[in-house]
Amino acid sequence: MKPLFTLPESARETLLRRYADRIEVNPSLSRALVSYQSNRKRSNYRWFKYKEGFSASLVEYLIGRFQLVDGVVLDPFAGSGATLFVAREHGLPSVGIELLPVGIHAVRARLAAEQIDRREFAAAVAAIAAGKWKVEPDPTLSFQHLRITVGAFPDAAERGLAQFRTYLRDCISSDEVRQVLDFACFSILESISYTRKDGQYLRWDSRAPRGLPGKAFDKGPIAEFETALLARLREIMEDLDEPALFAKVSDSALPRLDILSGSCLELLPSLQAESSDALITSPPYCNRYDYTRTYALELAYLGIDEQKLKGLRQSLLSCTVENRSKVDWLHTFYAAQRSPGTLKAALQAFEGQEALQEVLAALERKASRGELNNANVPRMVRNYFLESAVAVFEWARILKPGGQVALVNDNVRYGGEEVPVDLILSDLAERAGFTTERIWTLSRGKGNSSQQMGAHGRTELRKCVYIWRR
Repeated sequence: MKPLFTLPESARETLLRRYADRIEVNPSLSRALVSYQSNRKRSNYRWFKYKEGFSASLVEYLIGRFQLVDGVVLDPFAGSGATLFVAREHGLPSVGIELLPVGIHAVRARLAAEQIDRREFAAAVAAIAAGKWKVEPDPTLSFQHLRITVGAFPDAAERGLAQFRTYLRDCISSDEVRQVLDFACFSILESISYTRKDGQYLRWDSRAPRGLPGKAFDKGPIAEFETALLARLREIMEDLDEPALFAKVSDSALPRLDILSGSCLELLPSLQAESSDALITSPPYCNRYDYTRTYALELAYLGIDEQKLKGLRQSLLSCTVENRSKVDWLHTFYAAQRSPGTLKAALQAFEGQEALQEVLAALERKASRGELNNANVPRMVRNYFLESAVAVFEWARILKPGGQVALVNDNVRYGGEEVPVDLILSDLAERAGFTTERIWTLSRGKGNSSQQMGAHGRTELRKCVYIWRR
């Protein structure tokens, strides 16, 4: 007997049914592969723990699956440069865009390491190991704290930072050697501090002088400045002593690697149409993680002050509840570029995506009833997908016909309301001219937070790599 009535299918259910035959578990993918974990012991990639990045091994896997033997590889969210450097190792020129100075600093230090005189670098490291860096610190080179980093270091570590930076300025003549030594210092900030990066914020050890309220947290041993610095320098020395920084091409044949500093929303329109052959990237997730907070120590080290920090936060692809709408700016910007058609098409795709509008309406209802832990979550989700639509339409313009995209991202849930990021972005991509070939998932998805599980049950969310073709 047929039921007397059936509930209408939701827009998200319709979208899932449409893509169901293209969602498949890829046993070659793992959490270590789609995160920084696989870089921890890999030469040249282990110098800085960029937690939000994916591994060099994943890029190698994707280049192999795409059968890329020539052409330009683009990464519009380049992070610390895994896509760019692996592409070079395979003889492929690459272009990266990165907003955070943290990633730019990492990429430029790695490029400086290519040009370094290794004997000169070894002599500099030997002098540092002998303690010659312990000079009288210049007060102007003391750590310039942001409000959220005050008290992050033991006094001895803070003095060590000022001493070492004074030594680099006064005693190291080679720009390349100085840059790599400075990067070694930069890369140990978390290990010598009372803090640990923890998702949306810096988590503070209970030994910190700030006396923050809340649960006691012990991050374990806090490394001494000199011990941590020498350990990192030994790692870099070991990697520089390998036969070559790049295994697959000779130094004379190295293809170009360009890293552009700034927002991808501002820089993508400047790239030539049909100028790239593949795009491998992982954008910020729609998960409220604020990189300007988690990387506050590194940003302060690089001279970012409070005003610049706020500017960076607002320039990020909207992924925090503090991000304001960029719509007015986008209209003004594209009008100045004399290319309003791209923006218009992207906004039409955004407004016409039924599952997304269903999600936004559901989140607004929950926010009005006080069922979200932050009333700005709906605004964040809306801004995230609107800006992502603009980026995706730009990718379609920049990639050559037949060009392939690999995009690493996670689905999210707020107040029990699942946001199928993979399906929504894939639909937006198809409206821009892509074909969704596969949505690879990990064999095990991502769980909820403890609060979400308590309220809504334990349900896994898909962790995905989307494969699109232009």
